[in-house]
Amino acid sequence: MYGSYDRRLPRAARARRIASVAAVGATLLLAGCSSSSDDNSGGGSGGGSAIGQRPKSESPYWVNPSGSAAKQVSAYERDGRSGDAKLIKKIASRPVADWITRPEPRAEVERLTKSADKADRSALLVLYNLPHRDCGQYSQGGAKSADTYRAWLDNIVKGIGDRSATVVVEPDAIPHLLAEGCTPQEFHEERYQLLNEAVSKLKQLPGTKVYLDGGNPDWVRDPGGLVEPLNRAGIAKADGFALNVSNYQTTASNRAYGNKVSPMVGNKPFVIDTSRNGNGPVEGTGDEQTWCNPPGRALGETPTTKTGDKRVDAYLWIKRPGESDGECKGGPKAGQWWPKYALGLARNAERY
Repeated sequence: MYGSYDRRLPRAARARRIASVAAVGATLLLAGCSSSSDDNSGGGSGGGSAIGQRPKSESPYWVNPSGSAAKQVSAYERDGRSGDAKLIKKIASRPVADWITRPEPRAEVERLTKSADKADRSALLVLYNLPHRDCGQYSQGGAKSADTYRAWLDNIVKGIGDRSATVVVEPDAIPHLLAEGCTPQEFHEERYQLLNEAVSKLKQLPGTKVYLDGGNPDWVRDPGGLVEPLNRAGIAKADGFALNVSNYQTTASNRAYGNKVSPMVGNKPFVIDTSRNGNGPVEGTGDEQTWCNPPGRALGETPTTKTGDKRVDAYLWIKRPGESDGECKGGPKAGQWWPKYALGLARNAERY
């Protein structure tokens, strides 16, 4: 199935776009967004051994016992690769988000939220299906029209129902509006409207928290550049915003950045994707695709609501560690599970 990913533009194109958004104070740089819900949407059997839930006081989010990482643990154990199984269990034993991209999402969302509810946990979901998605790059696509998206969204709302869920709404949708030539101008107002509708409909549900994506500190470098776009997208109705989705910027830089944005959007809290930022971003290599399967990266802080910062609601693994960013540096297609890269992330994560 199609992977849920964000890719960035070549350096030359990026330079042209930086000039065009100077008026809003946004400096657009490479970032990265990625994840897929293939073969990860359910509870039940088929996962790795002894994959259970984290203490609810530490992390209220559901650990899928039959996700790709859990299956890899089982495979390595069957092959006698106990060391590798132990490494991948660092991923399999933590809650990671499920990205909702399928054209008919209701059954998948019901399955995920019911499995989480049965475990007395909250499902962590990412909506990724807006029309004109991803600037024609690795994850281009999305719904064919605004009305198609609205019908898709209605099915997600029905799939969640009264069960507990935390939803990150449309990674990159807002920052991409700031990139000249990325999302056609005639669709800007439509996108803001759809984001508003998504927030409104999800917030009508009794147990759902909603976060609008806000990019990362190395993408729109002036925090003020996000204020008007977030307001137009419905941040006032949302629970907060999300930073660093599928990127590698450090937790410290995201925390500092978010604490600058928050007072400008009604003191809304935020969440940080720490799935792969343990070693921070790659710098000084001359690589124009530093966001795409960079070597030497590591798992970041484990998912938790105990962040020590009143404005940071949670550290989350929104990007699914071990899934490829795209066909670069030897990786498979975007969204596909890549054991070699997963092992590297886990091996480099000394804190676990």
